Amino acid sequence: MAQTAFVTGGTGFVGANLVRLLLQQGFVVKALVRPGSKLDNLESLPVEQVNGELNDPDLWQAMKGCDCVFHVAAHYSLWQADKEVLYRDNVLGTRNVLEASRKAGVGRTVYTSSVAAIGVNEGGIADEAYQSPVDKLIGDYKKSKYWAEQEAVKAAQAGQDVVIVNPSTPIGPWDIKPTPTGDIVVRFLRRQMPFYLNTGLNLIHVQDVAWGHLLALEKGKTGDRYILGNQNMPLKEMLDLLAQITGLPAPKQSIPAWIPFSVAWIDEKLLAPLGKKPSVPLDGVRMAGQFMYYDASKAVRELNLPQTPIVTALQESVEWFVNKHYA
Repeated sequence: MAQTAFVTGGTGFVGANLVRLLLQQGFVVKALVRPGSKLDNLESLPVEQVNGELNDPDLWQAMKGCDCVFHVAAHYSLWQADKEVLYRDNVLGTRNVLEASRKAGVGRTVYTSSVAAIGVNEGGIADEAYQSPVDKLIGDYKKSKYWAEQEAVKAAQAGQDVVIVNPSTPIGPWDIKPTPTGDIVVRFLRRQMPFYLNTGLNLIHVQDVAWGHLLALEKGKTGDRYILGNQNMPLKEMLDLLAQITGLPAPKQSIPAWIPFSVAWIDEKLLAPLGKKPSVPLDGVRMAGQFMYYDASKAVRELNLPQTPIVTALQESVEWFVNKHYA
């Protein structure tokens, strides 16, 4: 008999790829959908949509009869004004989802954290054993993901079967919003990127991230965390790959970090209080000044995490954005 999976965040980037993989693998899927959510990523999929919020006290009733829960949903924002929403959705929402899963008698919950919760190992590469002090995590989003992960750790310590996955920077199709990295691809395609920042990311195909969730369900150790990543790459190298794929020119000049930082400071500190929606988040610029490099060898070794070449991920990302008329 087919297993039933309950998925939060199924309308988002990682969640939409996970839902498709679960369906391909023969799961029955129930997806929590917030009122007012954009449903394009679930269109025409044989998924039971459950209307509700992460903090609904009766959420457990929708999970009754499910074999597993994938808690992928999170509020993503780098605006300092969103601090309370981040805490409510990410920390309290995770606590409630885990409590609902326990109350409904679900077997295993896979919680989608992020490398944001681990932080950056200055001058080095971070693995699962590394933890940046929470006061060193830049911005309220990263702090909220750290405290949300602590909810999953506490649940596991109390005897609940919870596995934690920490995706790095996914690239690929169904990036509907798009994510900041997807936005780089879109800006590149629109030729809106005259300069680049001297920074670096760990990139992974989003479909490998989806597989990482399923493999964590099957093989992960309760209470452990697994970085779902692939290749550490300077932003300049990623832009050069996009140039090879598209035939468009890559930006040649890097820009000193103080320039976007100044723009962001003016935007968020001076103009936002006057009612102008800021266009450049200060925390986003602060983050971009760091090389966000990670070691995913534990997930490769213990879960058999696939490692699709990054050029393939970028190619499929470009094709998706072009087909969906983002550029």
